[in-house]
Amino acid sequence: MMDFAVAKGPKLALDETSVLDIGACVVDGNNLAPGRAIPDDGDPRIDHSLEGFLFTCGPDHIRHPQPMTGAFEGRRYPLHGSFSSHPAKILWTKFENGNAECRADIDIVTAEGRTARLERHWRIDGASGEVSLADRVVNTSIEAMPLFLMYHMNIGGKWFDSGTRLTGQMLENGGFPWTFGEEPGDIFCVPAEDKGEDWAEISLGPIAAIGGRSLRVRFSTDTLPFLQVWRNQRAPAHVLGIEPVSHRWVSRAELEEAGEFNILQPGEARSFALNFAFV
Repeated sequence: MMDFAVAKGPKLALDETSVLDIGACVVDGNNLAPGRAIPDDGDPRIDHSLEGFLFTCGPDHIRHPQPMTGAFEGRRYPLHGSFSSHPAKILWTKFENGNAECRADIDIVTAEGRTARLERHWRIDGASGEVSLADRVVNTSIEAMPLFLMYHMNIGGKWFDSGTRLTGQMLENGGFPWTFGEEPGDIFCVPAEDKGEDWAEISLGPIAAIGGRSLRVRFSTDTLPFLQVWRNQRAPAHVLGIEPVSHRWVSRAELEEAGEFNILQPGEARSFALNFAFV
């Protein structure tokens, strides 16, 4: 793990062994990542990724495994796609003028044997403590490929109390307690856009352990038009996930039939962006 922090804002650990995702996210001395308080889905790569504060799924598949077709019939797409466990090549890191930046490339081999490159750029603003992520996915193969992407921001449920709420314009009545839905856990996926705005925003808080601050997440709805939120309190799991996502929560077959695949031609690229802060 690579330490990535400035004087103000969270202290992050970036995982060079897995897409330069975020492992630890320490605020006021507390690591908000769930650690081992996660469900075991039987895939060691995803167990490793789920332990951290943010991991990226895609580019060939998101969510749980579904059947592959054509030449790969009889196989299934891997859990949360092929991104996890691909190592990052760090191109440069800067700590200047109170700010932090890190730029890396990650070469991906998908379940179909196609290749892609994730061009990743992390920033922390020294004045506000806001963390920004700019991603660009390039199809480096000779075939067109459907492109999917989801960011999982996982927070340990032990940090929440009865006053902690989810708040956002895309949510019913503008928000509700973090213990939404059925016990011992639930999930929903909703359109993230509001009134044609280019960015969506959701907050989780107040969180007493970090001085009553809230986690504020913003993401570009151009390529992440949906928001998925899940929580799991089935022991030993105790986690809540905020998940900007490229596609609604239906099967691959239904998305393909509805013409909702995002096709990336050879050499083409698509960009994704999010930022978060504790306010």
